Amino acid sequence: MNYELIIIGGGPAGIAAGVYASRKKIKTLVLAESFGGQSVVSSEIQNWIGSITISGQQLAKDLEGHLRAYADDTVDIKKEKVTDIKKEDNIFKVSTPEEDYSGKTILVTTGSNRRKLDVPGAKEYENKGIVYCASCDGPLFTGKDVVVIGGGNAAFESASQLLAYVKSVTLLNRSDKFKADEITVSEISKMENFYPILNAEISEIRGETFVNEISYKNKLTGKIINLPTEGVFVEIGSVPVTGFVKDLIELNKYGAIITDPVTQRTSQEGIWAAGDCTDGLYQQNNIAVGDGIKALENIYSYIQSN
Repeated sequence: MNYELIIIGGGPAGIAAGVYASRKKIKTLVLAESFGGQSVVSSEIQNWIGSITISGQQLAKDLEGHLRAYADDTVDIKKEKVTDIKKEDNIFKVSTPEEDYSGKTILVTTGSNRRKLDVPGAKEYENKGIVYCASCDGPLFTGKDVVVIGGGNAAFESASQLLAYVKSVTLLNRSDKFKADEITVSEISKMENFYPILNAEISEIRGETFVNEISYKNKLTGKIINLPTEGVFVEIGSVPVTGFVKDLIELNKYGAIITDPVTQRTSQEGIWAAGDCTDGLYQQNNIAVGDGIKALENIYSYIQSN
């Protein structure tokens, strides 16, 4: 079947676009390995607008349910992984291990995967004190002493957000210089109860039912320091899920899809992108939804005029 639009990804951006596509009667195929995006692992989300609190798993169910409720005979939904996209005579051929599909336009909303901490204890205590989203999980650590791992802008922004809730934030950066903008480092370093530490190489995370200690090595002295903590926020970057389009559209040096912030168009005519797989400044569920809807509105105009 030839589709007017193929949406790739089942996170907030893709689902929002799918719902709007149905309302506008655009014949659409949604291809997603799963629903919910990165937040599916969060035990409690407190910044999803319209819900005071919601778990990641419930958010995923709600997103899928909303899309299916509106799908009707306009939107087809298939849980398949896209492996390749090719453009032939102004039609896009989208391949999965199960089948090939044809579409006039494409919206990529595949998100990104957080770089995981790779030290003893990291797997054991994920979601038991080790978390990857300060804006999602920060309020759960109110009044506690926590650690942020990383040295870029995201790490400092997370520390700033956390200081609205927690007792203290210790930021551990493995190199001898922060990658964050100097003005960001300067401003956040002035905040009370913020303790940035350089040359700190994480060696282990320990706890009982929950994290209670992190160990790191001072790379200058070789000394191992054991730091009590009640939470570890990992901000060591993320990897956009864009490998299947790297030969078709322009990516930045981090592998994120470069988009026009007004329309969400990519460098390839007929392809749009939204959410965490793009070069957008912020990575948030609510922002992804807005970008997905923005893209869909522009796609609708494009389909109507072509």
